[in-house]
Amino acid sequence: MSPDSPPADEPAAVAFGPGLVTFFTERHLSTLTTLRADGTPHVVPVGVTFDATTGTARVITSGTSAKARHVRAGSGRVAVCQVDGRCWATLEGTAVLRDDAASIADAEARYAVRYSRPRVNPARVVLEISVDRVLGNAERWRAPEVEAQ
Repeated sequence: MSPDSPPADEPAAVAFGPGLVTFFTERHLSTLTTLRADGTPHVVPVGVTFDATTGTARVITSGTSAKARHVRAGSGRVAVCQVDGRCWATLEGTAVLRDDAASIADAEARYAVRYSRPRVNPARVVLEISVDRVLGNAERWRAPEVEAQ
């Protein structure tokens, strides 16, 4: 292990490169996978926003949805996957449910920038995902071209 490597019991920092960030600002739908109580996957289409500065993905949903119930019940390990042709990325992490007005307003504003203003939903909550793993090829496919020097 090199002196710059994290100790074995600490996860390595996740790098969110410009290609990944670009991919998650384009208008695409994603899928969110949560786990049911029996451990089987529940996969649904969602709109997602991603803040690379904090490593946080957000999904707005109704508090009565299955995805919200799964996270509320303690099944917080989730994955968000986005695909556009051969370009894809999966953000994995731990989700928490936020139901305070400030978190909901922030998530709605982020959603409006990427998609459109969400419909009114008094039962809305936010699934806030702390991303700790990234899979895919979006960094390569969406990275800005490096200027020749």
